[in-house]
Amino acid sequence: MASPRQEGQSSSLKVHMLRLTPGQEVKTSLEEYVAREAKNGVFVMTCCGSLTSATLRLAANEEGVTNKVKTFKQHFEVLGMSGTVGRGGTHLHVSLSDHDGRSFGGHVVRDLVVFTTMEIALGEPTGLALGRSADAATGFDELTLTKV
Repeated sequence: MASPRQEGQSSSLKVHMLRLTPGQEVKTSLEEYVAREAKNGVFVMTCCGSLTSATLRLAANEEGVTNKVKTFKQHFEVLGMSGTVGRGGTHLHVSLSDHDGRSFGGHVVRDLVVFTTMEIALGEPTGLALGRSADAATGFDELTLTKV
């Protein structure tokens, strides 16, 4: 059986370090920063911090339902975040823990509001533009890479 088609590009890397402060919304703040400072897009290298809310799309269930969105309004520690912010859209996933140490996560929809701090390292691949375009196989806008 043949392996699925894989796409990739190599490049050098520029690192951006950010600290978001109480009340800032993470996804919007990242999109605004990238539009100003890294127009070709970035990927999240690492992050940690705390939140007071999160709206996430949860994983598909056994029946294949893929669009369950839930808003959580409580304090969370951010265990990690990954994804891309670029031309055409943002794709972020976050892992959180609550006051009892239970962890969960999902696809970031909106409302990641900083409680005390959010420290984020972003990688900007030089010579590449990160974009998104519709993928008939998944039904979602998926990552595209273009040499610039």
